[in-house]
Amino acid sequence: MIFAVRIFGMGTTRMKLSKASAPKSSEKMATKQSGYEFQFSPSNVSVGDLANWVVAESKCCPFVDFHIDLEEGGRLLCLRFTGEEGIKEFIRSEFKVSAT
Repeated sequence: MIFAVRIFGMGTTRMKLSKASAPKSSEKMATKQSGYEFQFSPSNVSVGDLANWVVAESKCCPFVDFHIDLEEGGRLLCLRFTGEEGIKEFIRSEFKVSAT
């Protein structure tokens, strides 16, 4: 499957999270059957900032399913990317994730 990314201005929310706390700088990454989960400390990334980042990213990548979870009594913030066949390869390429 080929994924086409829409390119346009994403605003400062994307820039802030991409540089400071995008998936490539998450504290932990877990491989899931249909994607990847990136884990953050809510003291480093707010749920609101992550949600804003997801809204912006979903505009350029509508083929990605984004999931935000607040777990462990609010001590763990998770961002999971899933989707159709080929999504794991796209995520690895886009966020420079090592194949596992």
